Amino acid sequence: MTKSDFLRSFKAFFLRSRHRSDPALFKLEKVIGYRFSNPDLLVRALLHRSYATDGADQSLDESSNERLEFLGDAVLALAVNDYLFEKYPDKREGSLTKMKSVIVSKPILSHYAKRSNLGSFILMSESAQRSKVGETESVLADALEAIFGAVFLDGGFDVASDCISRLLLSDVQNIFDNEDNVNYKSLLQEYIQALHKVPPRYVVRSTIGPQHDKEFVVEVGVHGNSLARGVGKTKKLAEQEAAKEAYKKLLNTDAIEEQH
Repeated sequence: MTKSDFLRSFKAFFLRSRHRSDPALFKLEKVIGYRFSNPDLLVRALLHRSYATDGADQSLDESSNERLEFLGDAVLALAVNDYLFEKYPDKREGSLTKMKSVIVSKPILSHYAKRSNLGSFILMSESAQRSKVGETESVLADALEAIFGAVFLDGGFDVASDCISRLLLSDVQNIFDNEDNVNYKSLLQEYIQALHKVPPRYVVRSTIGPQHDKEFVVEVGVHGNSLARGVGKTKKLAEQEAAKEAYKKLLNTDAIEEQH
């Protein structure tokens, strides 16, 4: 047995043992609403790349949750499509696609991952923990998708769909109604990059008011075309407002919300 094989076997044994003795992961199963027949799948779904490699052996990267995240992304998309298809029989394909793009976006997934306290369960290296990597939007969203992939492998699509419904789809109305849940800059960037292969561009067009009470006017556009403007006390807030107006204009979100 090579050193790499030994390290891989030891780490797999350790992770299995950790699950069976760690009450925190049993708590996560309660949050998910599903008890794994193969608990190794849940552990794998929580395994961040930094923990899998831990700076020692890059070959252990195959133990991270990235493959499960890839699978879970597809499972999530199918479950959401199935839900929207059944719930909105009169909606056309374009409207359903727009609604799905909001529900499966990383900002929304990370919000619901935070609500389930998923970050506290993610296994990562000590340096990643110190850097609070587990609190980042992308890591939380990817871990949630990895869990959906793990549930699918362990129990099948119907079980995974039920899990997705409990954690996400049961709150669809709030996803659209509660704008505090939505990072419009991230949503707009995902949407624009999918269409144009470039990110949107933000430009400060003017400032309003005295120095101590200044407001910024920011314009967002793509390929030189203006999409919307936003006003805020900081450039960041103005960019968020501009992104919100642009995203609603592009996706006709107001019309979507009226249907809930």
